[in-house]
Order: sequence, then structure tokens, then C-alpha cells
Amino acid sequence: MMKEIIIPDVYAVKHKDEAVRSVSRSGGIFTALSDLILEIGGVIYGCVLTEDFKAIHVRANSVESRNLMRGSKYIQSELSDTYKSIKCDLDADRDVLFSGTSCQVAGLRSFLRQDYENLICIDIVCHGVPSKNVWQSYLEWQEKKAGKKIVAVDFRDKENFGWRAHNETLIMDDGSKVSSEVFKEIFYGHTVIRPSCYECPYKDVVHPGDITIADYWGIEKAAPEFDDDKGVSLVLVNNDKGDNLFEKCKEKVIWKTTRIEDSMQPSLKAPHSHPCNREAFWNDFQKENFEIIAKRYGGYGCINSAKKKARDLKRRVAKIVKG
Repeated sequence: MMKEIIIPDVYAVKHKDEAVRSVSRSGGIFTALSDLILEIGGVIYGCVLTEDFKAIHVRANSVESRNLMRGSKYIQSELSDTYKSIKCDLDADRDVLFSGTSCQVAGLRSFLRQDYENLICIDIVCHGVPSKNVWQSYLEWQEKKAGKKIVAVDFRDKENFGWRAHNETLIMDDGSKVSSEVFKEIFYGHTVIRPSCYECPYKDVVHPGDITIADYWGIEKAAPEFDDDKGVSLVLVNNDKGDNLFEKCKEKVIWKTTRIEDSMQPSLKAPHSHPCNREAFWNDFQKENFEIIAKRYGGYGCINSAKKKARDLKRRVAKIVKG
């Protein structure tokens, strides 16, 4: 007998507080959900960037420390003893919200070996996990090229380029900024994601989290009135526990029920295929300096410049039209 597939409840969501939405990667749903846990004295586990731009999971019991978890991090996070710490909090009857990729949520559930009523898991629709070594080499190349030290990173600069764009912006130690699409282009080429990502069992509408969140790609079809290029969250409510939390969250957000058929981005359909040039990339990465990698796989050079000029022109025209 075939196993019944339970389709989640699907919502388009944006936070009522525009200030929250502006500093969130999409519509601010993570802030709204985690605020509920903090308000009852619970703790949040999520991913932050360190000062040397590594991704790690940390524990937060305040708004200030939770806010560091906002935004995208397109590298694998280090969990360290996160699972053990979560179990200690759960056994002490603290409410816990864990946010991570689907495989991290599945790993946590396997580690705990039992269900906890005081645990809520939010998994993030994941494109794939790229190599930390490539990310670090990219940063070193940018610093060498600029002759300056990077002090902050925005993986996807929504403020300057809009929600739909995917430009990484690097803030240098003299206050200047360097915006680029090189790492994005390498990432979306899928040569740098982990081999296991090509066989990911969670590239589906069925997820291990109580709630699954993502950018709402396809919002222009699913709920065009939400489409303002400031960010909209896709929310999949997967079970009763997720539904209970989302119901409490509704007073903090603007929401609309949508159809799963209008929400099917690639990462909800199937894993990305193993690219035919993956071995060539890694051979080049081991042998060549990163500028060669940037040109060969990241669109760096004349093509990248042409794209930037076209994008800047489009943005100037849009401003003129708005008056």
C-alpha cells in the first residue's frame, strides 16, 4: 500500500512591522515565530555568522541575540554541541525553537529519540550546502583585490538590490562596500554543494519541521497583492504543533492562504542534478588562483560587468517612473 502524502497548509506571510521585514531575508516570519517563544521564556537555536564569517548554531534567550540569526547564510553551519544543549533545555522543561535545514532538523529528531511537546522545529527550504573552503577563498580574493579587510557580510543585499536580487555585499574596514554576484554564480552552478545534496530526500513538499519557511518565489502568481519586492515568506504548516504556533503568530503578520501548486519552487520538487563539470571545478579549485575560478565559474569580468550595467540602468529607470 502506498503511503499517503499529507500536503501542508500553505501561506504567504509578511511581518506587520516594516522595520522587521526590512532587516529580514524574506517576510520576517522567523522573527514573528521566535518572538512567541521568547515571550514565554523559551530559547531559540539558530545560525549566526562569526566575526571570521563562519556559520555556527548558537543559543539565544533574548531579542538581541536572536536578531543575529536573521538573514541568509549560504554555507554549512557548525552544530558543535547544539543537540546536547537542546536536550538539556528540553529536559529542564524550557520551550525550545530550533531553526535549521531539513537535514539538521531530521538529525535533531534522531538524536533526541523521542517527541518533546516543548520543542518546535522550523526547517528552511534549502538550495544545497556549498563548500566553506570556496567561501573562504572567495573572501580572501576579495580582500586581496580591494586591499582592505572585510568586516561584515550580507549574503543577499535586499536593501540595495531588492528582495529578488541575489547580490552579496561586503563591507570593508574603511566603510566602503563591494557588491558582487561571483559567489552566487558559483553556488547556483551546483558544483560546490555537498555530494549528499544531489540525493537530498527533503527536496519535496514533505519536511521534518513542524513549520517550513522559505522565500516565496512565485508570489506574483500566488498572491500578487503581496508582491512589492520587499520580501514575502512562504510558510508550510506541516502538523498540528506547527498549526498551533502559526495561529498564535497571525496577529503579528499579514497572511494569506495560498495553493501549493502556485508555490512549487525547484527546491520543493527534486534535488539538483550532479553537474557534469563538478570534477573540473574541483580540479581547477585545487590548482588555480581564485581569480581564474571567478572568471571561469563565477561570471567575473566583461559578462558580469554587462549584467551590472543592465541592472543599474533598470533600477534608474524604475526610480524615474516612480517619480
